[in-house]
Amino acid sequence: MGRSRLILLIIFLFLFCKESGFAQLGISHEIGVLVGPTSFLTDYGERYDLQNNVSNSGFGIGLVHYINFAYRAECNCYSVDRYFNDHFKIRTELDYFRTNLEHIGPVADKNTVGGKLLRGMHGKTQTFEIGTHLEYYPLSIRDYGAFSYLFMPFISLGVHFVNYNPDAYSDFGPLSDPNNVFPTFVGGIDLDGGSTWTIVGIAGARYKISPVADISIEGRFQYYDVDWIDGLNIDAPQNKYNDVVFWLNFGFIYYLNY
Repeated sequence: MGRSRLILLIIFLFLFCKESGFAQLGISHEIGVLVGPTSFLTDYGERYDLQNNVSNSGFGIGLVHYINFAYRAECNCYSVDRYFNDHFKIRTELDYFRTNLEHIGPVADKNTVGGKLLRGMHGKTQTFEIGTHLEYYPLSIRDYGAFSYLFMPFISLGVHFVNYNPDAYSDFGPLSDPNNVFPTFVGGIDLDGGSTWTIVGIAGARYKISPVADISIEGRFQYYDVDWIDGLNIDAPQNKYNDVVFWLNFGFIYYLNY
């Protein structure tokens, strides 16, 4: 994704969130920012090795917009009391993830030719994502807005369009030379990048700090539709799954129309 396209997406998101344009829709709106560490589970290192997952961590940042059906901005009042209005929000967001990747695990730790080749290979990846979610709140959104309670759990399910850009190099020379690559990876490297989709599942909670502001914490699991997010896709028993990412983020949410 070019820088100009990214800037256009950001501008569109904020224009879509402009308060003056929302008053006629009979709903209210929220915007926020999310930031926190990511952990990519890819073909770098042992997928279920704790040290590998911690070491191959990066960061993510997101801009988020919510449509709140429980509150009507044009009349400064609550909407008709329906279950959907009081327990669901539509969420749209734009995210950026970046992480460095290393081969960490029992095989890479060995003082063998294969171990040295793994330790000598270094990668990184970045993704730009835009998508939408349906977010469910088991407690009443109205009651939460009225300070009946300060803590509000939620779950969310969504889909994102993803543009990914991997990169990699070896201390021993070009990756196009099979002598510089761990044998399992020969023929399984593609650093051109591309586009795909990801399914997103989220569980989290908000804490109300003022009538117009919340802070949030959430844990996210994303399953990508391809196995090329890291630039590797090997044909081996240990590579049964596509790339995934876990994101633990903290956020600040501001209510535009209250």
